Amino acid sequence: MTITVKEPYEVPGSEPILTEDALAFIEELHAEFGGTRNELLDARKTAQAEAAKTGTLDFPPETAEVRAGDWTVAEQPESLKDRRVEVTGPAAPAKMAINALNSGAKVWLACIEDALSPNWFNLIDAQKNLYGAARRNLSFTSAEGKEYTMRDDVTLPTVVMRPRGWHLPEKHIEIDGKPAIGGLVDFGLHFFHNAKVLSDSGEGPFYYLAKLEHYREARLWNDIFTFAEKKLGIPHGTVRATVLIETLPAAFQMDEILYELRDHASGLNAGRWDYLFSLIKYFRSSGDKWVLPDRAQVGMTQPFMRAYTELLVKTCHKRNAFAMGGMAAFIPNRREPEVTAKAIEKVRDDKSREANDGYDGSWVAHPDLVELCAEEFTRVLGENPNQISRKRDDVEIGPADLLNTEAAEGDVTESGVRGNLYVAIYYTAVWLSGNGAVAIHNLMEDAATAEISRSQIWQQIHNGTVTSDTGKTITRELVETLLNEEVERLRGEIDDADTFSKYFEPAADVVRKLVLHKEYLDFLTLPAYEYMD
Repeated sequence: MTITVKEPYEVPGSEPILTEDALAFIEELHAEFGGTRNELLDARKTAQAEAAKTGTLDFPPETAEVRAGDWTVAEQPESLKDRRVEVTGPAAPAKMAINALNSGAKVWLACIEDALSPNWFNLIDAQKNLYGAARRNLSFTSAEGKEYTMRDDVTLPTVVMRPRGWHLPEKHIEIDGKPAIGGLVDFGLHFFHNAKVLSDSGEGPFYYLAKLEHYREARLWNDIFTFAEKKLGIPHGTVRATVLIETLPAAFQMDEILYELRDHASGLNAGRWDYLFSLIKYFRSSGDKWVLPDRAQVGMTQPFMRAYTELLVKTCHKRNAFAMGGMAAFIPNRREPEVTAKAIEKVRDDKSREANDGYDGSWVAHPDLVELCAEEFTRVLGENPNQISRKRDDVEIGPADLLNTEAAEGDVTESGVRGNLYVAIYYTAVWLSGNGAVAIHNLMEDAATAEISRSQIWQQIHNGTVTSDTGKTITRELVETLLNEEVERLRGEIDDADTFSKYFEPAADVVRKLVLHKEYLDFLTLPAYEYMD
């Protein structure tokens, strides 16, 4: 097995990251685990096809003993026991990383997944920033001469890194002439360079695991952690992982996922927007009952979303694991006080609901919201670092509750179709320009919301959905017309000087292919990645 780095351009400071030993470690990870990863991706397709055919899902019968068993995950390290507010954001650029570290949050989710556009510069810059953060010496000087440094007058957050999901490749690094596995590259570079430093300080290494669809995928990560710890001489169980429950099948396997990771498990997170994307994707061809209202109308109070989030709390606390709340998309706009006031009210309601439901903490996308989230959780937690002791034995959730989309309130409208096209094209253009998270009309959008948007449209075309506001059937022809109009709308709104405006055409091409193709394509980021250096 041979590893080759195919740098499209030189990134300053990459030498300490792409060392010979670090690349050899990535090569070993691929040799040990790459084949299993490929098998598990194939198994995803089989499982989805079977679910689409039957129109249902259930808890796995072969793991009934795990669900009924009396077991818990390992005791949590001190640096992770209080997670009442976690600020999320890309691990690059350095300015954003430093702002997250100085935010006052308990945890920084340092993302190399949905919030990071995976061009070569960003990937190397992210690893450099994580290297500096682990050593508490990250700094940055802007082109204007402004200096950014990590504060020494606040308690800095624990860093939890999110590598790419199993499906994503890394084309800039090849293994025997084929693209490497993105998640193994991200984890491998971070662990190799930082595990010893973080372990010695009691600060990790800690990870968020994205897009898992089966407990066997959690088992694979557990095997990787065990292998990596042994290879670098780190005590077994030092690594801790929080798994995002952001796919529909994972919601039926929460006990099993924690069980597979139990020596390395920290908790589960309600990855709400990717969860919606997964539900649409899983039953996209299974009939009208799975066609949800406009994206803006599907919030956390819909019955099937309440079922998923309450089951997550019950499952986690039964196993002494953390239950982490999801992202509220609303963000403040400092130039528009009225918009900010409305955003803060909505975020406060969201965080209050999560805290009262039993969650141990939650996410915010902006440093200005850290204090608000902390306040709402402190109202419930008081002096306690978490509320794992609250077992939620009152919750009884079955498959029918998790799949109860017919009770969802709302409509499918032409305005909603336009909004989905607008967001999908806008976000994809920004993603291609090198930015993985962007505020669009005061909502923080990442790959998950673009995935929901384009998936809803494909499903609506496939099912011949009729809009409630115009009475039109959603067809390929109608969507093509609306797509072209939304591209023109974007051109009228976005100044040509904006760095991402030149990407509207390739972005529109990607979205057009995804929504009009007769076959559903699993991930937006895969065809979009082909346009990226």
